[in-house]
Amino acid sequence: MSTAAPALSYAERRPSEPVRGLLTRNYLGFTQPATEGERWLATPTPTVTVIVNTGAAFGGLPGAFATGLSDTPDVVEQFGAIECVDLKLTPLGAYTLLGVPMDELAGQVVELAAVLGPDGDRLTERLANTPGWADRFAVLDTFLADRAGRGPAPANEVAWAWRRLVETGGAEPIGALAHEIGWSRRHLVTRFRQQVGLPPKTVARIIRFEGLLRRVGRAGQAEWSRIAAECGYYDQAHMNRDFREFAGTTPTDYLGRLPQRLAQEVTSVQYAWVPAD
Repeated sequence: MSTAAPALSYAERRPSEPVRGLLTRNYLGFTQPATEGERWLATPTPTVTVIVNTGAAFGGLPGAFATGLSDTPDVVEQFGAIECVDLKLTPLGAYTLLGVPMDELAGQVVELAAVLGPDGDRLTERLANTPGWADRFAVLDTFLADRAGRGPAPANEVAWAWRRLVETGGAEPIGALAHEIGWSRRHLVTRFRQQVGLPPKTVARIIRFEGLLRRVGRAGQAEWSRIAAECGYYDQAHMNRDFREFAGTTPTDYLGRLPQRLAQEVTSVQYAWVPAD
């Protein structure tokens, strides 16, 4: 008689209003049973990730950590069981909630306590000792709402430049952004890098590349030129350059690997929406 493999499970809750605009998605609680190991390619995204393990640490990483923006790909390895809270923050939201210059986190995986001090350890301990996702999300929301009220606010000019890059899919010229806000290009680059993590031109390319990857899973090889044009690339050669830099491979090779990454064999996936109090 065969025994069914343990199920993956997800729990999700919408953050409260003071926190909502600082995140790119809802709170996510994630549980995965032990596996023999997985490896996958992580390409750069315009998102800051914070992981707080409520179970054992995984992958040789700290029990709680934050990752800043990066402009290089990375191979992620996963072994053993995972139970964690997974937060996805906008860079400016991370600037407020973490309270540190974001260029100090760029390309880094940093222990949460090194960023938040004793508060980081207290949050990690409370989440690990709180049973059930509903109560964990309540603890997390209270903690982040307090941080949102006390943390540094990004400059209005940097926030506007960030929104324009997101709204245009990374197509807005940096010189035009600087002109619109009345700053020199050099000053914009300096302030943007401090509060977002990377220079605006690099962030614009990452935003554009992320938009491209959202289309890749549905694309055949013959559609590359169309996809490149839709995402604002001057031509396919420029798209190929970004694949080499941000994925370390060619578009065709990346597409060929997608089914292996997406074809995850699990018995079932359990999902639960956790309402706010």
